[in-house]
Amino acid sequence: MKGTMRALKAHVRGGRLLLDEPTGLPDGTEVRVALVDDDDLDDGERAKLHAAIQAGEAELDGGQAVTEDELWARLRVIR
Repeated sequence: MKGTMRALKAHVRGGRLLLDEPTGLPDGTEVRVALVDDDDLDDGERAKLHAAIQAGEAELDGGQAVTEDELWARLRVIR
């Protein structure tokens, strides 16, 4: 799972994060936590956002990603 990012849902209980689902991650795995602020998306916009995120994750899983160096090289050509 190294190099991939997957969102996991959790809640705070007793000052600790409690995941809403099992992860299958081995003990000692380092994770990063980001707080989610409320946004002003309506249900339709949020559904489109989630669909786009899932499509992006599918592309990554399918090997359709480029390295950061390749991305910058492509962007420099566009200029």
